Amino acid sequence: MRAAVIGGTGTVGRLTVEALRRAGHEAVVVARSRGVDVTSGEGLAAALERVEVVVDVTNFQGRDAETTRALFGAAMRNLLAAEQQANVRHHVLLSIVGVDRFGGNAHYAGKRLQEQLLSSGPIPYTIQRATQFHEFAATVVSWTRQGQQATLPPVLVQPVAAADVAAVLAEVAVGPPQGRAVDLAGPQPQDLVDMARRTLAARGESIQLIPSWRTGVYGIEAAGEMCLPGPEARIAPTTFDDWLAAEAAK
Repeated sequence: MRAAVIGGTGTVGRLTVEALRRAGHEAVVVARSRGVDVTSGEGLAAALERVEVVVDVTNFQGRDAETTRALFGAAMRNLLAAEQQANVRHHVLLSIVGVDRFGGNAHYAGKRLQEQLLSSGPIPYTIQRATQFHEFAATVVSWTRQGQQATLPPVLVQPVAAADVAAVLAEVAVGPPQGRAVDLAGPQPQDLVDMARRTLAARGESIQLIPSWRTGVYGIEAAGEMCLPGPEARIAPTTFDDWLAAEAAK
């Protein structure tokens, strides 16, 4: 099978490319660094030549919800048009568990539009929602860090290994379109602030972490179990402790 991974140079994109190739498939890396811009459509038609399946792990960060929706919307519309021309038979989209629960998060607004356009479009699809990656706490620290302090929302998440997500995406890609697939999550709930503290410790760093809902990442609407998957979720094998041990060994 010839599959195109949109965003194939990112964290989960690279791992998805590897998973597809290990399974004996041809994986085409589609990314701006490879001369393809999905928001403008530049290079997209050539990149999708002879492609049967698209695995879409695109990720955009805009300054507000309107900008973010515009980026995700342009990319999805261009992809669907190019896929129709190329006779792509399956579009697999990576999305986020709970993406429809939060109105104030700009990134989630873009992902919701992405899902809506795909589900109403001409290409058979699978939407695979997953929880936050194990790397997420460190990412939030990088967004909010000022000197030796960083502010994080005290949100409860159930993080999943990016490699486990990639393996599931590769598995879904070779199967039939499912519409909305069963949510994917890691084995255990974790507190984001504690995740950040433990990740920094594993990397030999120590800074002051300030729990606050005023970070712009999640608001108080994410308190409690709002970011957790339901009981029907598919549980991936890699624990946060497993991932931390690997980080500490680097």
